[in-house]
Amino acid sequence: MPSPVPGTPSPGTPSLLRSINDRAALEALLARGPLTRPQISELTGISKPTASQLLARLEQAGLVVRDGIREGLPGRTAELYRLNAAVAHVAGADVTPARIRATVADLTGTVVGAHTLRTPGRTHVDVVARVGEALDGAAAAAGLTRAHLDRAVIGIQGAVDPGTGRLGYAAHIPGWHIPDLTGTLAGGLGVRVAIENDVNLAALAELAGGRATGTGDFVLLWVADGVGMAVVLNGALHRGATGGAGEIGYMPVVGAPLMRDVRRTHTGGVHSITGGVAVLRLMREHGFRGRDAATALSRAASDIGAARPAGHTAGASDAGARAERALTELAARLGATLATVVAVLDPALVVLTGDVLHAGGEPLRARVQQHLHSLTIPRPKVRLSSVEGNPVLAGALRQALQETREEVFSSTAP
Repeated sequence: MPSPVPGTPSPGTPSLLRSINDRAALEALLARGPLTRPQISELTGISKPTASQLLARLEQAGLVVRDGIREGLPGRTAELYRLNAAVAHVAGADVTPARIRATVADLTGTVVGAHTLRTPGRTHVDVVARVGEALDGAAAAAGLTRAHLDRAVIGIQGAVDPGTGRLGYAAHIPGWHIPDLTGTLAGGLGVRVAIENDVNLAALAELAGGRATGTGDFVLLWVADGVGMAVVLNGALHRGATGGAGEIGYMPVVGAPLMRDVRRTHTGGVHSITGGVAVLRLMREHGFRGRDAATALSRAASDIGAARPAGHTAGASDAGARAERALTELAARLGATLATVVAVLDPALVVLTGDVLHAGGEPLRARVQQHLHSLTIPRPKVRLSSVEGNPVLAGALRQALQETREEVFSSTAP
């Protein structure tokens, strides 16, 4: 019989049982907030004496702290314990051609600092320096330094090829196309770093606390300036062999020019008929103006269903008819794009997000679902994202916290 690996608890040993109980208590404190010893005993199924020993051990390790007393209940006054949120901090960053937005969260997931600055320049030195500046700014806003950060997850409009370590699908973001991008950033920043596609991170946020909670198979369609998709299968992101799964902006589609130079960003394919520029052009063709696609589309969506009240001019009904035509055309384009995806993946749910799709709101969502269901045998639900704020940052923090909590909760020795 092989000998146990040194330092690894054997099955059924007291150290393993303590570790299991510690983790259960920490997860209960994370999910429920401050708890008393009897509450922890009840939630974890351990005896009250064992709960007392557990709390003493976790307090000594610095993982829990006392949080006052709970009064007004029958019996003795009970002391409260809570998770020590300051045990670890993580950072998330959202990189676009215009800026880097960074946030810092404590172990409970509470955002404690944020900072925004202009996107990096054209050399890797610039990239490291600018990302460092963004993280430093967010950490400083939280009263911390970069050295306090356990790890950072960076969302970007592209994907790192796991085989080469290079960033692809991101010609529009200069300075990031260097060998071993993740390693270069981690070494230069002195912080553990992961780089993830921004739409993938939005899908993680949706899975954690949005429309996709509890859904194993779904796709998330993002339309802003560009078009992207995240694919979640069996509850996990599907990134593909080169990290490019979901880059549907490049996908050939009926009604769009067939582009051969597909390495160029935002040219041809799905992007040419559903991207921000195309949507703005479509809205203007129907008389809806705006500085960008989201503004023009929101004006069209607000006019859907407008009718001419008795005694009024025809302006209201004309606006409603134009809006109907504009949204129907856009929904037909989006429905045809999604039909191809549904035929291949058969997801249970399609989530719509991004500035443009949010601007279209419920009127656009309903028409996209109608067109999609007319083209496919499977009929997945189509829903608007319910994640508030920046979904890329929400997903980045979720991924960073998940990994950090796994480490913290699995190692409870003082």
